[in-house]
Amino acid sequence: MNLFFKPPVDIEILFDKEDSRKHVEVLPASGSHSKVLGDSLPVYEDGESISGNVTVRVREGKIVEHLGIKVTLIGSIDLVKAAGNSTSNSYKSIDVRKRSIEQFICMTYDLSPAGELNHSQSFPFKFKDMSMQFESYRGKNVDVSYYIKVTVMKKGTDISKIKPFWVYLYKDLEEVKKIVEQTKKMSEQKKANGIKKNDKDDKNSDSIEKKPIKLDIGIENCLHIEFEYTKSIFSLKDVIVGRIYFLLTRLKIKHMELSLITRESSGLQQSNTLVDSTAIRYEIMDGSPVKGETIPIRLFMSGYDLTPSISCNYFDIKNYLSLVIIDEDGRRYFKQSEIKIYRSK
Repeated sequence: MNLFFKPPVDIEILFDKEDSRKHVEVLPASGSHSKVLGDSLPVYEDGESISGNVTVRVREGKIVEHLGIKVTLIGSIDLVKAAGNSTSNSYKSIDVRKRSIEQFICMTYDLSPAGELNHSQSFPFKFKDMSMQFESYRGKNVDVSYYIKVTVMKKGTDISKIKPFWVYLYKDLEEVKKIVEQTKKMSEQKKANGIKKNDKDDKNSDSIEKKPIKLDIGIENCLHIEFEYTKSIFSLKDVIVGRIYFLLTRLKIKHMELSLITRESSGLQQSNTLVDSTAIRYEIMDGSPVKGETIPIRLFMSGYDLTPSISCNYFDIKNYLSLVIIDEDGRRYFKQSEIKIYRSK
């Protein structure tokens, strides 16, 4: 019967200057098998005011009694229930039903007191200088969502409509370095559980971004490769610059590639659900190198749709550089190293 029921009022929500605001194309909701295009959502920044207009239209000939009309701004972390293995690279083991585990923003005020609606009415709304805690995110197991919700309260069932929007958090390098250092110290304190920290920790923040990172891939008496890149913190507009040294190459290499892997970890328990997705796959060489050969690397990140690193109590988004080597027998050798990615203006 509900399929044939139409609510007595229609609710339309429009943001101020929505058409002229930057939009992002967002993929369909987590676990969806739908082939339809995603949503085009307006983008807001941390500290901006969220304002617009609500129009409530009454169906012709109807008089609607209500207990009040209210508007709510909601920021929510939603987890998807997983059924199956704890680690998955596909949607097959994911139940698409989500549940909100925290509404970190929930601000409400009244647009209209109780009364009757017998014609269309419009109400402006404004949430001033909003502080956004997280950047919007839509993943396979977790979503960070922001939306405006308008509710016409009735004695029976309330009538509501939501209007989502997208949030970008812009940071500068110094801010990111402080966050990285704080996270590192917290992790070390948890492991040490009271062990006195090293005085050198105070100097780490200055060298976090500047210190070159080296990865070694080695098989005794067969292979020794050194991968070096200039830093471990990158903005979305950065270029990954590095080089690969072939110190020993008795192994017959068929193919080598550099990948940037985004790892989503979500859950409320220690056995979190992990999902890896390859954001970038960059072919370094096709064929076998010789001892002493050096290959320079320049990977422009701005041409890819990447996700900044995010960390909170319920989920983490981490990014890894992964060097993968495939020999002539099809065996794969790889080494990964975490990098921090942030959004800059």
